[in-house]
Amino acid sequence: MRIALLAHLRHPIAPPFAGGLEAYTWGLADGLTARGHDLVLFAAGDSDRRFVLDPVIPLHQERRFPGLEHRGDAALKAHLDDGYAAACDRIAAGGFDILHNNSLSRLPLEPRRLSATPTVTSLHVPPYDALRWFVQASAVPGHRITATSRAQMRAWWPDGAPPGASVLHNGIDPAAWPYVARGDGSAVWCARIAAVKGAHHAIAAARRAGLPLTVFGPIEEPDYWSAQIAPQLGGSIRYGGHLAGPALATEIGRASVFLFTPCWDEPFGLAAVEAMACGLPVAGFARGAAPEIVGEAGRLARPGDGINLADAIGRALAIDRSVPRARVLRLFTRDLWLDRCEALYAQVASLRGPARSAGTG
Repeated sequence: MRIALLAHLRHPIAPPFAGGLEAYTWGLADGLTARGHDLVLFAAGDSDRRFVLDPVIPLHQERRFPGLEHRGDAALKAHLDDGYAAACDRIAAGGFDILHNNSLSRLPLEPRRLSATPTVTSLHVPPYDALRWFVQASAVPGHRITATSRAQMRAWWPDGAPPGASVLHNGIDPAAWPYVARGDGSAVWCARIAAVKGAHHAIAAARRAGLPLTVFGPIEEPDYWSAQIAPQLGGSIRYGGHLAGPALATEIGRASVFLFTPCWDEPFGLAAVEAMACGLPVAGFARGAAPEIVGEAGRLARPGDGINLADAIGRALAIDRSVPRARVLRLFTRDLWLDRCEALYAQVASLRGPARSAGTG
């Protein structure tokens, strides 16, 4: 199939990934290309050039508008809208069989654009006001909407999802996150270093449980870092930097437990799945999709309760490392994810008449 993949623009779609959405979009581009699809990535111009790239804006938005996400900045909004509008026009004229929309923009959801190209929209955020109405109004024939978890689906449609919406769990390549049979007794945490990710809770719980902890990830909120994280570093608590996939997999694999501390309703939890693939049980907060994703591979605490989290660390350490790995292989592999994506594409394309291209070549 000829596929347009429309990305979020806050960060480049390139390793090392700023967050789960960038990793998701890159993994989708890589997997679909490997399966023989004719894919064009519509993303920031400094994204990975191994893909056929059609820049929506020249550089990712944090380069030109640092720290202005969710601030209602008029110049940033106009910059993104101009880029997305032009990209949507190019997609409509590009002869694509399908658009997979990961943009978090309202523009691909406009009725005239949905009627131009068969579209699958994947939701990666809770139903915040700037997007909720546009998503709910776009549940029309010929458009499919996916949520990354049942918890996220319930948040968007508490009274029941429309027929065109379904759960599409994320997937990872297990080979990129090798299984390690034994850990070294330490804990590890990995995410964007921002207040909503809760690294401060992980630090406090690791100290209470008596475990060394290494924190990994990009520093997204410098004020949060300087006020709540940097002063805690030293001794058994260290910052390991922002590492690309292979190096990060090695660091995670040597630890004994992964700490997952969302302070918001996390729609999925890709970092937890990556750690589980390495064999790490998870200790975390039972918030958002965490119970659904972690399941028997971890022990969860009351959200925000550091004492309860420290207790969960001890209980998680008793889980055999084969259990998390097996859960990933059963539910969250890249092949399963790509199979489901291809099935959705075929379903949506069939609603618009015969596809322009048959098969995957």
